[in-house]
Amino acid sequence: MYDVSALKELLKEPKEVMITTHHKPDADALGSSLGLAGYLKKKGHRVTVVTPSDYPNFLNWMHGNEEVIIYSEKNDELVQRIIAESQVIFCLDFSNLSRINELGDYVRNAKGTKVLVDHHLQPEDFADIQFSNTNAAATAEIVYDLIKAMGDGDMIDTNIGECLYAGIMTDTGSFRHPSTSPNVHLIIADLLNVGVKTSNIHRLIYDSSSELRLRFLGYALKEKLVVLREYNTAYFAITAEELKAYDSKTGDTEGLVNYALSIEGIVFAALIIDRSQAVKMSFRSVGDFSANEFARAHFNGGGHKNAAGGISLDTLEATVAKFESLLPQYKEQLYAAAQVI
Repeated sequence: MYDVSALKELLKEPKEVMITTHHKPDADALGSSLGLAGYLKKKGHRVTVVTPSDYPNFLNWMHGNEEVIIYSEKNDELVQRIIAESQVIFCLDFSNLSRINELGDYVRNAKGTKVLVDHHLQPEDFADIQFSNTNAAATAEIVYDLIKAMGDGDMIDTNIGECLYAGIMTDTGSFRHPSTSPNVHLIIADLLNVGVKTSNIHRLIYDSSSELRLRFLGYALKEKLVVLREYNTAYFAITAEELKAYDSKTGDTEGLVNYALSIEGIVFAALIIDRSQAVKMSFRSVGDFSANEFARAHFNGGGHKNAAGGISLDTLEATVAKFESLLPQYKEQLYAAAQVI
């Protein structure tokens, strides 16, 4: 149970509250943000959710989505004013202010009380109140536990529950990852009791692909998958031109890296994408091999032990070459990890 005494004191009277989350929000980022927003509004607070970028269309069903402000150069002045006027700023599902791009400096310099709610490793020390739990399966799990710890479990209704369920379901890989704890299942039981239709949420998130997205997936699997058996590693490298050819939208590459990891004997997988301004990387691993440490050491990234991200300012070709060149020094670790899966 979390010590929420400072948070209770902070929120004992209605406040101007802003909630933000990481660049390219996923279901946990948006779900935890909108779930928390729904709860705080019930408590009488005036709440604005601001995201640093757009997010996949398959998340736009969440209650409160229509009120989300997506940051852009066009609304920079508005967002700066919201941040400046916020008495409380909740930072959800990211551990470092660099993950919210331009909003990072705005939040860092803001006068409002900053509250971090997150489950990633090695959080930056910028928040006044911090709820960081790397053992939590999802930030949505922490939000649920915080609401309960505040004594307000009865305020979790279907709308809030659906948002939190989406975050927990996706970050646990539909409850198959090792982070799926007894607490997770107890939370899901409570969410079922408030009317959350779990199968419907699964369909909305996983069964709403465009035709082009499926064709892109087929192309990537057939033409772009590289398997390096010597290192128990597989990866995809996607060019900006290939994304354009399939009219790729935000979220269309989500989950692709997991196909590489699903190959028998593979313990480390990467998705390397040329996003024009930079090369973005997603890493996944199983067992004791740390994707987080690899990302931090070589690609200015981080995240969880078995799921992390990184970035490269080199070309796609140079980034791929660097990635492959690093694998020999990890050969023994990758071999060892493959023996226990």
